[in-house]
Amino acid sequence: MAKKGEARERITLACTECKEKNYRTEKNKKNTTDRLELNKYCSKCGKTTKHKEEK
Repeated sequence: MAKKGEARERITLACTECKEKNYRTEKNKKNTTDRLELNKYCSKCGKTTKHKEEK
C-alpha cells in the first residue's frame, strides 16, 4: 500500500494463459486508474504473453 501522500502503489502482474504471478512493479494510481496490461515473458509458458494486474 502507498504511504500517505504518495501516488505510487505496488502491483502484481499475472500471466493470462497460465495464471502464474510473475512480476511485481509499481504504478501511479492517480494517472493510471484502470488495470495495467503488459506483454511480458512468462517462464512457465516459455513465451511472451499478456500479463494483467491482479487485485
